[in-house]
Amino acid sequence: MQIQKDAEILQPQDWTFPVPIAYGPGRLAEIGERCVALGVARPLIVTDRGSQTLPFLSKLQGSLTDSGISSDVFFDISPNPRDDEIGAGRDLFRNGGHDAIIAIGGGSAMDGGKSICLTANNEIDLWAFEFEQPVPEIASSKPFPTLITVPTTAGTGAETESTAMVTHVKKGMKFCVWHPDLKPSLALLDPELTISLPPDLTAWTGADAMTHAIEAYLVPGFHPLCDGLALEGLALVSAWLPIAVREPENMAARGGMLMGSCLAGISFLKGLGLVHAISHMVGAEFNTQHGLTNAIILPVVLRFNLPGMEPKVKRMAYAMGLNDHSIEAFIAEVERILDDIGIPKSLSAINVPLDCSQRIAGKAQMDSAAATNPRTASVDEIRALTETAILQAR
Repeated sequence: MQIQKDAEILQPQDWTFPVPIAYGPGRLAEIGERCVALGVARPLIVTDRGSQTLPFLSKLQGSLTDSGISSDVFFDISPNPRDDEIGAGRDLFRNGGHDAIIAIGGGSAMDGGKSICLTANNEIDLWAFEFEQPVPEIASSKPFPTLITVPTTAGTGAETESTAMVTHVKKGMKFCVWHPDLKPSLALLDPELTISLPPDLTAWTGADAMTHAIEAYLVPGFHPLCDGLALEGLALVSAWLPIAVREPENMAARGGMLMGSCLAGISFLKGLGLVHAISHMVGAEFNTQHGLTNAIILPVVLRFNLPGMEPKVKRMAYAMGLNDHSIEAFIAEVERILDDIGIPKSLSAINVPLDCSQRIAGKAQMDSAAATNPRTASVDEIRALTETAILQAR
């Protein structure tokens, strides 16, 4: 269902929650003056390898130059960022005399930029910032660099927080790193930047946003702030995702998706679930695209999690505009959207082998997202879910 008028979605907006957000078509042109206002003199632009030749980088640097600001670009970031890449980015930051990071691109660029920020001005090891570890103390004389985030996909919703997923190369596992004192000084959301996104990446990143909203809402506990954002994010994504895939030039669809993604990204401060726990480890081993991996696994985990959660399913179904609020109808609608946007029906279709299931399950159970899944799962249950996703998810 379409819940906002096109004119409302296309109207530039400034918000202050949970960080300063500048939303609206064409607002990348403001980045230079925004940096001046923040006292930024020499930012390091961080993006992923796939984005190094895209037009938004030249537009960004042009705006900086017009404001008298020089910059460098670090683009050695994989689709699943690695700890050795973060170290290389930190070295470039220090050697270049930079004072800020502008993370621009998809989720990998966001994760890479935030991770470099964590270690840029201190000698603390990256893995000391792992989510399950005690929070490192940051000296007041060495604060984190100014961080600006500019998402170019509507999927990860990673632009308003410090959390980042990084692959530990030696362990072959993904871990979440963060620090509560690292907050973006500005998240700039310009839907024009997502217009050039190919249909497959529009679909995969959009499905990631839908997964965030669903998993965050299902996390147990009383958190009405995150729950409200998850439901509104789900409403926006379910309404606009198929349109954005079919009509890539539709600015209202692109804007609706960018905001839905942002809301869903904020909502999972509450936690995530087994979709992400399994997907993180599949991505760490096989370098699969994260949103695509989530999308394939999602129906399998929903069939495991949703029995007994009928009240929450009813609210999600209502947010999606469904008349039938049953578990069966909700899962069927999720699967219909995934089919509509061309998501493969199994992990084997993206070259994930069956013989990895036991190994993936053991790693997934240790993932922080598994701890907030609404239903406790044994390694054997996670293995069975992984095998189902590999063979035939839906």
